[in-house]
Amino acid sequence: MDYPSYCPAWIAAALVAGAAATGCTQMTSQALNSEGVRLYQSGSYQQAADQFQRAIASNPKNASGYYNLAASLHKTGKLFNRTEDLARAEQLYNQCLEYDPDHTECYRGLAVLLTETSRQDAAFRLLNGWVARSPKLADPRIELARLLEETNNDAQATTRLVAAIAIDPHNSRALTALGRLREEAGDRAQALANYQRSLAINRFQPQIAARVAALQASGAAAPSMPTVTPPADTR
Repeated sequence: MDYPSYCPAWIAAALVAGAAATGCTQMTSQALNSEGVRLYQSGSYQQAADQFQRAIASNPKNASGYYNLAASLHKTGKLFNRTEDLARAEQLYNQCLEYDPDHTECYRGLAVLLTETSRQDAAFRLLNGWVARSPKLADPRIELARLLEETNNDAQATTRLVAAIAIDPHNSRALTALGRLREEAGDRAQALANYQRSLAINRFQPQIAARVAALQASGAAAPSMPTVTPPADTR
């Protein structure tokens, strides 16, 4: 998949950018979240969860704290077959969305959890509801496309990604995902065009750069821009 997988939100940059504008409590919450992310990425999931729990206690209205703790418990629930961790993770994902109704990573994590616990219909209701509530955002359609593709509905996934790009033509995630779907469908020229547009927006995609090189080496060419022929002078 070219969609990012769920993981704790990286907020270290926010710690620096927001330091001058936030109070001590907010700075403490950000620092705890940042340390929790470091621990999560090192595989210390329980220790990470402890930091995220402290971050929530420090700032109970910070949606990212709930998301990060949910993602940690989601991970331990899967790794150690702890149904209680999965139940708690689901509760925390929903709390995250109460504080930030457009938290993309949280929607993704919750949709994954619902699917993994044999509630795929609930995952579709969740994401379709987000699409309806946020018609001007591309992310709801990208996440819905992800779920559609995972259920082998590639045509519908493509439609959602095209709609996302119509909303946000500079969304590299949507362009990358659409390019891969088109490559899998055999439309190499259009896939190449989508990949190239995505790389022009976000050049830090080595796997996509490799796909561009491979497609070009195989002889694929992006569609040419249409030209307009002026009408003949009939005077």
